[in-house]
Amino acid sequence: MNESFWQSKKVFITGHTGFKGSWLCLWLSTMGAAVTGYALEPQTEPSLYELCGIDSLVNSVIGDIRDKARLSEALSAAEPDIVIHMAAQALIKPSYADPAHTFDVNVMGTVNLLEAVRLAVESGIHIKAVINVTTDKCYENKEWAWGYRENDPLGGYDPYSNSKACSELVTAAYRSSFFNAKSFRKHGVALATARAGNVIGGGDWAQDRLVPDTVRAFMNASEVMIRNPHAIRPWQHVLEPLSGYLLLAQKLVEEGMAFAESWNFGPFDQDAKPVGWIVEQLCKKWGDGAAYSIDFSSFAHEAHYLKLDCSKAQQLLGWKPRWNLNQALDKVIEWTLAYQKKEKMRQVCLSQLNEYSMTTG
Repeated sequence: MNESFWQSKKVFITGHTGFKGSWLCLWLSTMGAAVTGYALEPQTEPSLYELCGIDSLVNSVIGDIRDKARLSEALSAAEPDIVIHMAAQALIKPSYADPAHTFDVNVMGTVNLLEAVRLAVESGIHIKAVINVTTDKCYENKEWAWGYRENDPLGGYDPYSNSKACSELVTAAYRSSFFNAKSFRKHGVALATARAGNVIGGGDWAQDRLVPDTVRAFMNASEVMIRNPHAIRPWQHVLEPLSGYLLLAQKLVEEGMAFAESWNFGPFDQDAKPVGWIVEQLCKKWGDGAAYSIDFSSFAHEAHYLKLDCSKAQQLLGWKPRWNLNQALDKVIEWTLAYQKKEKMRQVCLSQLNEYSMTTG
């Protein structure tokens, strides 16, 4: 990734007040990008967005991704070079509690965003790259031992996973119908999707997510309850997929339709580990008082085995992970201890960003 590429680039991000969005805004700001964010107010207390004062670094528009008119107005006003769509209902358990809401946000939210892009381009705004961030769970899970590739069938058992597969299909339809290679000279938009693994990192306070739930329990000196300890997921530090999104956006701008496809950004194979292993490692790293137990009353179906094949990104983008899983877990603990000591969290994040950027992988 060429950091100078981002100097003065206008970037429109949906979901900028969330965990991944906050890290991305911070990173872009260090490279001199002009960021406009569109999202709901931060959904957790505390929130990384507020702890790091991200509001002072970006032009923040508070709005619902389902509000088509407001979204379109905000995007057109920003006149972005690059659009990164991350706003989503991103949790499995809430998708069972309110599936209609999940589909509305994740499917129609994608439609609204791509419509906003289409209308902006028709009005003469020169958007060059659009990335729709989905998930590794968009694949039809066959519980096999090898990683899913970008051309494997999409699916999704639960409403969340299924809604993200639908978001991928929506994106493919817009690429074929409005942003295709045949008419690229007219529209100038290179549209891609990015599928990442289970991200972890400092500042994630979401409920019903393994690492945040575990860290919260440690901080409260209580026992964490986990479900599905044998479920295997492709864990990675949040900076890993974000580096992939940034590199992909750069390639989309520089080389156009050649990279307007779907891309996996996941860890090396050896970092696909069981839930139980993750919690055990976190307990060891935290030390005294850290403990967990297993909740055998699992509420709903979850895939047992899930891995990504990222050879396409490694070979064609030149992207690869920089931190292994052990390092990623260390960074979570390091960040949390700094938070407990009431350190300046923006500086903590910037320090980790700098360390990540200096790592060759």
